[in-house]
Amino acid sequence: MHSGANAVIALRAGGAAFVVEICHPVPRVLHWGADLGAALDGLAETAEPAVLNNSPDSPRVFSVWPSERDGWSGTPAQEGNASGYDTTPRPALAAHRVEVPADGVGGRLELSFTDAGLRSSVVYELDRFGVLAVSLSVENAAARAYTLDGLLALLPVPERAVELVDFTGKWCRERAPQRAPFGFGTHLRSTRRGKPGHDSPFLLMAGTAAFSFGHGEVWASHLAWSGEQRYLAERLPEGAGAFAAAIGAGESLRSGEVILAAGERYTAPTVLFVWSGAGTDGVADRLHRRLRARAGHTVTPRPLVLNTWEAVYFDHDLDRLTALVERAATVGVERIVLDDGWFRGRRDADAGLGDWFVDPDVWPDGLEPFVKVVRAHGMQFGLWFEPEMVNLDSSLARDHPDWILGPAAGLGPSARRQYVLDIARPDAYAYLLGRLDALVAAHAVDYLKWDHNRDLLEAVSRSATGERPSVRRQTLALYRLLDELRARHPALEIETCSGGGGRVDLGILDRTDRVWASDCNDPVERAQIERWTRTLVPPELIGSHLGAARSHTTSRTTDLSFRLAVSLTAHAGIEQDLTAASEAELATIAAWSALYREFRPLLHTGRVVNADLADDAVALSGIVAQDGSRALFTWLRFRTSAAGQTGRVRFPGLDADARYRVVVREELGAASRHEAADPSWVARAPIVLSGAVLAVAGVPLPTLNPQQAMLIDIERTS
Repeated sequence: MHSGANAVIALRAGGAAFVVEICHPVPRVLHWGADLGAALDGLAETAEPAVLNNSPDSPRVFSVWPSERDGWSGTPAQEGNASGYDTTPRPALAAHRVEVPADGVGGRLELSFTDAGLRSSVVYELDRFGVLAVSLSVENAAARAYTLDGLLALLPVPERAVELVDFTGKWCRERAPQRAPFGFGTHLRSTRRGKPGHDSPFLLMAGTAAFSFGHGEVWASHLAWSGEQRYLAERLPEGAGAFAAAIGAGESLRSGEVILAAGERYTAPTVLFVWSGAGTDGVADRLHRRLRARAGHTVTPRPLVLNTWEAVYFDHDLDRLTALVERAATVGVERIVLDDGWFRGRRDADAGLGDWFVDPDVWPDGLEPFVKVVRAHGMQFGLWFEPEMVNLDSSLARDHPDWILGPAAGLGPSARRQYVLDIARPDAYAYLLGRLDALVAAHAVDYLKWDHNRDLLEAVSRSATGERPSVRRQTLALYRLLDELRARHPALEIETCSGGGGRVDLGILDRTDRVWASDCNDPVERAQIERWTRTLVPPELIGSHLGAARSHTTSRTTDLSFRLAVSLTAHAGIEQDLTAASEAELATIAAWSALYREFRPLLHTGRVVNADLADDAVALSGIVAQDGSRALFTWLRFRTSAAGQTGRVRFPGLDADARYRVVVREELGAASRHEAADPSWVARAPIVLSGAVLAVAGVPLPTLNPQQAMLIDIERTS
């Protein structure tokens, strides 16, 4: 450990920098944003704001552990008490440690504090992509118990961050952005669903005026946690030290959920902070690079999936499912996932959850005959589970009613006729792990679809000593269960689904290989949901499936070509009943499957870009190879516009100094137009154009009819 005062520590990587002054009693952040280079002198000298009228007599400080002691009247980093006492944290720096790699890129800063019987720490780690991970912890070093009510990672942002964007949503309409001025007071988003939820804030971004996909500075935060969350942005009239405001996040704790006995430590979920000087696509690029650099990140080609849910629902029949697999083989499917309905007593959503045994009434010879059919076609086999849930109409609930999460006075309302299993109980945990392990081993299961279809309400665990809030315990038990299952079956892949996109965060993605972004396969809704999901999650980790012509969730009818185009640019799959498809439809789906395999290396490694357009009835999104050699763009229209045509549209992410061959790919069928003729360059395609024309000047694009899409393949020639 190093000690000392008034040292300035700078972590720098990827054009971003994080600078802290080591001072007493608590260090302070001097800068978080663009890399300032080596010229850091003057930051500390300019870090003290004015002393205002009717204010504390010393300059207010916004430290790394914001508290009232320093004149900070906003939300403190730490809230808690020792039986009603010690309610005002006063941490004092005890030591600090700095680790910077030999190449000077990124690094780690650990700060340790003491405070009235508590030991606490904050760790900052800047990776080589410019993503700053912040982890806080508090240990009770005294004999009396300490109740922790909250621990937030907070960072200051400058005056020019004047707008906020975060997300809301509902089932089948997840990650809908909402923008607001960054005004005075507290912008607080707190989830109380036992998980992030369909309305999760997801990513809180503060930015310069009118920041967009490709423009403006953005300061963003994401809580990598699958339990309850708390995001805030706060601006006080007196500012935050030398800064204007603060943003941050942390776990949302229920009253009494964390009571630390002597020697116990609470470690908060990691919060990721990202600065970008190139809009929200810049934020996405940093996060995607970070995820792709993980040791456990998937590197094998993402197989084309067929999930049986919307094709057959609960109607499990070997002959019918065999016919579906045979049709799937003709179009190039590489993985079959048998969804809900295979286990004991599960003929609809009212019963069976918890009884994870193959139903002999439906599968008299077990699952093995079906698994053999799948393997005979060279496909992987996947299986659906919802391990954290239970129906009252199940042997599990009848035999172990005390395993259900909820108060002893009586359970509250069911949701989808189900309740939550208290998986933090050792006996319930052991049962689940045993059943999952046995089924994966018995059938050499390649892939699990792990569902979680309801919110947690009155989430308390029952014991002989009473009832305690248990969302945190439930979340940690989930993590242990996933970790142990993966340890026993290292090749197993897991998809996280939570009524669709109700649990999409980087905590769950540390343990899974794919997210199900939404239960909505309607491409009009799906295109919007996935566009914003990609701000955090790279395309190869987002499942996107072809659904029926008439959407099962919205009843909207769309063309096959549009549905295929939207589901192409992620981890593609199928839920449509292929046994009901015509030969012409199957041929088009097979062509789409071939396109997916052709572009898969690009789609699953490239950089996501979005054009900034004045008209939100249209969208141009693309994925550009990291070396700039190739790109695939999707030009789509959601609805009609007042204007008859768009004028010149710029293709982001291309090199202005290069030349590109541009091809309109119509293997899925030509998009329907609302015009007499295309712009002339489209009619002449394939065509070679300069990067300056494509990326700087832009080109006019066809006026499509609503719910139509066009694929544009761009390859560098020089």
